[in-house]
Amino acid sequence: MEYHYGRLLDHVHLVVADLPASKRFYTAVLQALGRELTGEGPDYFWADELFVSCGSPASRSHVHLAFQTADPARVQRFYQAGLAAGGGDNGQPGERAYHDGYYAAYLTDPDGNNIEAVFHGPHWRSAASIQVQPRCQDVAAPFTVCE
Repeated sequence: MEYHYGRLLDHVHLVVADLPASKRFYTAVLQALGRELTGEGPDYFWADELFVSCGSPASRSHVHLAFQTADPARVQRFYQAGLAAGGGDNGQPGERAYHDGYYAAYLTDPDGNNIEAVFHGPHWRSAASIQVQPRCQDVAAPFTVCE
């Protein structure tokens, strides 16, 4: 089994109150970005570096998470899919003033996290991903300890 990870973060762990609602939302927006869930268990799911689990309201995450996209059309698909899956509008697709070519859309997930899809253009990526092979064969979740 091999994994393909991004360039800086190993994982981002979101703690949510309603796992089924979050799973519907993230499945929809990831599919709109051409991605899918990597795995799941009874109280968690993950996709690449994103790990989502259920917890008490006091332990819920409050983050701004931005997904890179391949083109502006995927930003628009992300936005529409997220709204249809119960996400809230937090900024329609369009150019932003952060820098030239910054095209993004913002949604709130079922727990109120600010979720963004952004297209910078292909020149901003130094590599599509890095390849990682775990040291053990039976990896049930990204946090399995292998000896």
